[in-house]
Amino acid sequence: MELQLAIDLLNKEEAAKLAEQVADYVDIVEIGTPIVINEGLPAVQHLKDNVKDEEVKVLADLKIMDAADYEVSQAVKFGADVVTILGVAEDASIKNAVAESHKHGKELLVDLIAVQDLEQRAKEIDEMGADYIAVHTGYDLQAEGQSPLESLRRVKSVINNAKVAVAGGIKPDTIKEVAAENPDLIIVGGGIANADDPREAAKQCREAIEG
Repeated sequence: MELQLAIDLLNKEEAAKLAEQVADYVDIVEIGTPIVINEGLPAVQHLKDNVKDEEVKVLADLKIMDAADYEVSQAVKFGADVVTILGVAEDASIKNAVAESHKHGKELLVDLIAVQDLEQRAKEIDEMGADYIAVHTGYDLQAEGQSPLESLRRVKSVINNAKVAVAGGIKPDTIKEVAAENPDLIIVGGGIANADDPREAAKQCREAIEG
C-alpha cells in the first residue's frame, strides 16, 4: 500500500521543503492543482529537483480535461512521474493520456471526482489501461461531511487491472479505517501538510497503513 502526500496551499519552495521533511515515509509527493495554477509546471520541476530520495515519485495534479496527450507530455517534460486526468473527460482524452504517459515510462491516475455512475465509469477506465483510478471526495463535499469510504468499496469491487487510490479528508487519526479497505494508494493532504509536525504525521500514517 502506497502513501501520497498532496501539497496544495504552499508555494513551490515551501512544497519542496515539506516534501523533503516527509520523504522517508511517503511514496509519492503531489504538486496540487492550486500550486500548478499559481506557479505553473516549473513547480513540478522544482519538487523533482529537490526531493533527494529517488524512490519518491512526483505527481502533477493537472486534472486534465482535454488536449490530454499534449498536457501529459508537458508535465513529463517538467519531471512528473505520475499525471492526473479527470474521469469525466472524454474516452479519447483518457486513452490519449494513457498512451502518452506510457510512451515516456510514466503513470496516469484517473480522478473520479464528480463522476456520477462510479462503478460503470471505473470499469470503463480500467479497460483503458489507467495505472491508478482514484476515488476522491472533493473539498466542497468534505465540507458537507462526506467521506470517500463507501465510494472506495464500490469502485474496488469492479476494478481488475488498475491500482485503486483514495483521497478526501484523510488524516492520521482516520487513516486506519481507510487502510482496512485495502486500497493500493492512500492520498493524504492537510492531515500531513497542516500538522504541527508534518514528519511525525507522515510517520503515523505510514505506521497505520503498515498495520
